[in-house]
Amino acid sequence: MDNALLLDDDDGRVAALRRLDVLDTAVEEPFEKIVTLVRTVLAVPIATVTLVDRDRQWFKARRGMEQSETPRVVSFCTHTIQQRDPLIIENALDDPRFAESPLVVGPPYVRSYAGIPLRTPEGYNVGALCAMDTRPRRFSPADIAILSNFANIVCDELELRLIAQVDHLTGALTRRGFVDQAQREMERTLRYGRASSLIMIDVDHFKRVNDTYGHSIGDQVLKQIASLAETTLRPCDLFGRLGGEEFALLMPETSGAAALVVAERLRNTIAEHPMTLHGGGTIHVTASFGVAELSASFNTLTAWLERADTMLYAAKSGGRNRTQLAEPM
Repeated sequence: MDNALLLDDDDGRVAALRRLDVLDTAVEEPFEKIVTLVRTVLAVPIATVTLVDRDRQWFKARRGMEQSETPRVVSFCTHTIQQRDPLIIENALDDPRFAESPLVVGPPYVRSYAGIPLRTPEGYNVGALCAMDTRPRRFSPADIAILSNFANIVCDELELRLIAQVDHLTGALTRRGFVDQAQREMERTLRYGRASSLIMIDVDHFKRVNDTYGHSIGDQVLKQIASLAETTLRPCDLFGRLGGEEFALLMPETSGAAALVVAERLRNTIAEHPMTLHGGGTIHVTASFGVAELSASFNTLTAWLERADTMLYAAKSGGRNRTQLAEPM
């Protein structure tokens, strides 16, 4: 997709933002340092790392801004992400787009603004690094260059925090990444009384694969299983490698019965799919599945994981290449 189309693709942009899994996360030192440096180096009272969601802008880091988020409709940054170049406003009162904004006529009384789009590797603008003043101001080319360099660092940090949550072999979330995201999804599901289900997946007799063919072949098998699992995923689903040959799939807005259908489909796909080997030839493997729908009786994510894991153990004890659904609790 070319740059112009990317700028108009807000659904794709929001999906790219969600993949970063950074919205509503805790304070993180690298971003705090950047906004502190921006405020110091450019001598501005306000600096933010702003991420623009569908209907709001949320500040990953901020100095001189009391709010943690504002409606998108009143934001400067919603205009910044609609272009490739920096957005520079010397006097907001002279700009009809912003003259009546609550951020201009009320606290923090923004008068001048410089924003650099924060672009993902796919080319989506997910937010902006912003420097703001409470007086009219002309930002010099040197100011913009400095701010652009800091914006590049922000983009690098966003990618690094994502890489730390992604398993290098399979592309699935790491255990840490999965647990972090699953915890937030569990809290959201319980808060709104929605359905959500967890599927635990374990490759059958995987030690035998490693012992017979070697660990490099075992790695190829894990990569292909992860790839097969990815074909079943919706954008909202979470897929992680918890360790070794064990994976987990969290499906929001999904009952246990519906998750069972997905698990059975994936189980059959794995069993029927020849795993191709780089050196030539194929092998066949199977996997066992445990499914548990979220219940209010689960006080912690650990309890939910253990319930699905118990079902996985039951599937293995029952002969492997099976799926076991937990009874409602």
